[in-house]
Amino acid sequence: TLILDWFVNPDHGPIILAEELGYFDEAGLEVEVVAPSDPSDPPKMVAAGKADLAIAYQPQLHLQVEEGLPLRRVGTLIATPLNCLLVLEDGPVKSTADLKGRKVGFSVAGVEEALLSAILAQHDLTLDDIELVSVNWSLSPSL
Repeated sequence: TLILDWFVNPDHGPIILAEELGYFDEAGLEVEVVAPSDPSDPPKMVAAGKADLAIAYQPQLHLQVEEGLPLRRVGTLIATPLNCLLVLEDGPVKSTADLKGRKVGFSVAGVEEALLSAILAQHDLTLDDIELVSVNWSLSPSL
């Protein structure tokens, strides 16, 4: 079982193509590709023996290994981090400083505090100036 990090999207193109074009079969592999019910579950599922391989985020992997999960990175699917701060184009937030007093949503827990702390510090803000909210799959609706 290969558990994805998110619902099927263009990032998973090589995996889906390998499945559709029979490359896994040609290599003698029986691969079941599964989307997770929660985007933070895949590494935990591998650690618990419920999946053989997971697509995961590198920064979170470091933290999960430090926390004791028996995981190891074996390859790279996307070489560029996919993390970003995203706001509505016509919304009230025009710069990082405008985040003060606002809610900031995240989908996969782990590094948001470290990343946001560094970003906020450049504008004399701290995590105490915002409210972190886990939105799981609901990134766009949360905007």
